[in-house]
Amino acid sequence: MLGQVARWGNSLGIRIPKDIACQVGLTEGSRVEIEASGSQVVISVARPRYRLADLLVGMTPKDVHESFDWGADVGREAVE
Repeated sequence: MLGQVARWGNSLGIRIPKDIACQVGLTEGSRVEIEASGSQVVISVARPRYRLADLLVGMTPKDVHESFDWGADVGREAVE
């Protein structure tokens, strides 16, 4: 599929057709990684960035279990 590069302020932009965006899960505001590989421009969906606060939403003290005692340290795990 061919596209066309257009000026966007001081940068250049390329429109991504809807069917291609849907195939890879891109929506407005999605983060992408852009890199040059030889004479190719590679655009990849960026991995999500997780924040600890977001991951712990809804956690209660009941959800936090006590630590488990495996016994005395043995071999190279023993620290003197």
